Amino acid sequence: MALEDVGTLLARAAQFARPPISNFHVGAVARGTSGKLYFGANVEFANEALSFTVHAEQSAVANAWMSGEDGIDLIAVTAAPCGYCRQFLNELTTAGGLAIQLPTGSFTLAELLPNAFGPRDLGIEGGLLQRENHGLSIGTDDELARQALVAANMSYAPYSKSYAGVALRTSDGFVVTGAYAENAAFNPSMSPLEVALSQLNLAGRPLESVEGAVLVHLDELHTNATRTVLAAVSDAPLRLVRARNSG
Repeated sequence: MALEDVGTLLARAAQFARPPISNFHVGAVARGTSGKLYFGANVEFANEALSFTVHAEQSAVANAWMSGEDGIDLIAVTAAPCGYCRQFLNELTTAGGLAIQLPTGSFTLAELLPNAFGPRDLGIEGGLLQRENHGLSIGTDDELARQALVAANMSYAPYSKSYAGVALRTSDGFVVTGAYAENAAFNPSMSPLEVALSQLNLAGRPLESVEGAVLVHLDELHTNATRTVLAAVSDAPLRLVRARNSG
């Protein structure tokens, strides 16, 4: 990512921010190990718990992940990452070498998160963005459910094993998916719906355009939160599809 281009890219990314509560627009740009760049922006949900907020750094990481990246070596942000985001970034497969570029300079994640707690402390190897295939299956050929299944099979849930994926379809037939992403500190985890809504937002589609939603899941961990957040943006019904774990 050329230094002279960062400001322009971040300004463009920040235009995707949807912060009805804080009115604080944050843009992020992540560079995958492939060299490709991925936008991210913060998304808030009015009249819902603040914990449902998608942070710009999370959005950029999820964008790279859902696009097939298996690592990120640099992330640029319009403002210094909060502690929540530093913890989220520490889950990455590439956390040890991650560079963070801010308006005040460039830092390593280790400099911004000293004495860190992460997956190794819980006996977990690998990390977020590692390639996964959990071998889940479902008993329907419905296309939206099949796409949610793909997301569930790539989800990262080493702590709960509650693999899950969401697929959303808009009124004009556009489809996005989201996979569940856990964190060693638990709270910075991203639900599959948060990932999908962030992807929809970055595609320039209004969240209110969702008319179909499917959650493919193994257990009830995601059901209530998915219904709650979906209801905050759309009156589309949520369809639940229980997956089978062949493992």
